[in-house]
Amino acid sequence: MNNHPASITIGKSVIGTGHPPFIIVEMSGNHNQSLDRALEIVDAAAVAGAHAIKLQTYTADTITLDIRVNEFAINDPESLWNGKNLYQLYKEAHTPWKWHKPIFERCHKAGICCFSSPFDASAVDLLESLDAPAYKIASFEIVDLPLIRRAAVTGKPLFMSTGMATVAEIDEAIRAARGAGCKELVLLKCTSSYPASPAMINLNTIPDMRSRFGVEVGLSDHTMGIGTAVAAVAHGAVAIEKHFTLSRKDGGVDSAFSCEPDELKTLIVETKNAWLAMGGVKYGPSDEDVSSLVYRRSLYAVKDIRAGEQLTIENVRSIRPGKGLSPKFYDEILGRKVNRDVSRGTPLDWDMIK
Repeated sequence: MNNHPASITIGKSVIGTGHPPFIIVEMSGNHNQSLDRALEIVDAAAVAGAHAIKLQTYTADTITLDIRVNEFAINDPESLWNGKNLYQLYKEAHTPWKWHKPIFERCHKAGICCFSSPFDASAVDLLESLDAPAYKIASFEIVDLPLIRRAAVTGKPLFMSTGMATVAEIDEAIRAARGAGCKELVLLKCTSSYPASPAMINLNTIPDMRSRFGVEVGLSDHTMGIGTAVAAVAHGAVAIEKHFTLSRKDGGVDSAFSCEPDELKTLIVETKNAWLAMGGVKYGPSDEDVSSLVYRRSLYAVKDIRAGEQLTIENVRSIRPGKGLSPKFYDEILGRKVNRDVSRGTPLDWDMIK
């Protein structure tokens, strides 16, 4: 595979290692079934400086069955959604399809890109009618190769969260996308637990994934705070996806692991700083450092020395500033004589030494 991925353009943003990280705000169910709140989330994300809003396009009926027993029920005391069945959860969390158009329109007005995760072919059809600029395959759907092909055949850029996927499953998903015509693909390293502990994230996978599969890689981040996202950029992540809410105290299916507006602003600033700080391989002074070279140590006369006298440990020292001979010549000059008077505070140079 090509191990030097080309940059990808979505809306006004270019995604790639040569560009600041692309910040995706995941609205998910944090609209709490209010279109007005969904539109406020768009505005807040745009003000914070995010590049994209991402929705999830499904209904409870398109994603599961209304069955309340066995594997359709959530019986996990550690889960945020314990006690619900899948149908209830998705009914509460879904973004009504009739909201998609006004949300896309608000994004356009706010100058922020909008795309979505489709969960079946009918969702892709809806999103195509809205001219979605990209698609995201959710981590649990990475094994749904027909869905991947349906999104890929549009020719739009594709994000795919890897979640629990094995190397073989990721390879199958990439081959399905490529085979259906996808040319622009970004994998998102992801841990499919909500919220996720930083100890579970394994960011060292990001450069391995980029090399192994020959695509750009980002992070779908379900941890609290911004530390994981900043570290991901330092590992080469070109995109960060983060769940976002106006206020965690307002509740909602995803609020517990979502960031708030001030946190999002900080994340955007600090991930860009991390990207800037990575730079390239560089030794020696930068252009900004050159003026500081004078503050290095160098060899100076620390007592008045008469012509013909020897240089000794009493009259020569390595001190700041750096106008004299390098300290590496200290042993070499000791015992040698000066050919003229040298006053205290004079930087030594070879012209004054016999």
